[in-house]
Amino acid sequence: MRELVIIGAGGFGLEASLLVEEINEKSSSDQAWNLLGFIDEATEKWNMKYRGYPVLGGWEALARLPEDVSVICVVADPKIKRKMVEEAQGLGRPFATLIHPDVTIAKDVSVGKGVLINKGCLLTTSIKIGDYVLINPGCGIGHDAEIGSFTTMMWRVNISGAVKVGEGCMVGTGVIILQGVVIGDCSTVGAGAVVTKDLPDNCTAFGVPAQVIKQNT
Repeated sequence: MRELVIIGAGGFGLEASLLVEEINEKSSSDQAWNLLGFIDEATEKWNMKYRGYPVLGGWEALARLPEDVSVICVVADPKIKRKMVEEAQGLGRPFATLIHPDVTIAKDVSVGKGVLINKGCLLTTSIKIGDYVLINPGCGIGHDAEIGSFTTMMWRVNISGAVKVGEGCMVGTGVIILQGVVIGDCSTVGAGAVVTKDLPDNCTAFGVPAQVIKQNT
């Protein structure tokens, strides 16, 4: 059994711990995970338990663990997630990829390291998922789509075929992105938006159809 810690003891971390349990229910012993607990820099969480798993401490606690303990970072904010991933990389940690057993995913879908894909998702064919991407339950991704590294997709996002989502994007709950649209790097698409045309880098967009409301700094 492989050992794992989750970076981030928030709500997403709780769901990730459930995902680990559900993976283990349908995995052989050599493919199952022994979840040791959470790593979080919030000192008020240290030594507390969430869903029965302890918060082990911050980066110093991770450094004390054996080198073969894997990690997955489940912080939704792409900027914060990138910083935390870099911290774990600096400690030489291997990154786990967690895919719920009921996810429908074609054999030709490329999935990077440190990726989490939760239950109820459908990924069709010829899709590329970058590193450290978080995909919440109920999302759909169509043929030839590309999802850039460090992007987070919230619940029930629907991405049509040949869509390209850049690196470090936040795609809100219930967003629909139509065929062939390109979302620029480090952009945010607000919950419920319908994206019908390309969006530039570093923007925030809302609405039906989605409109850019500001450029991010």
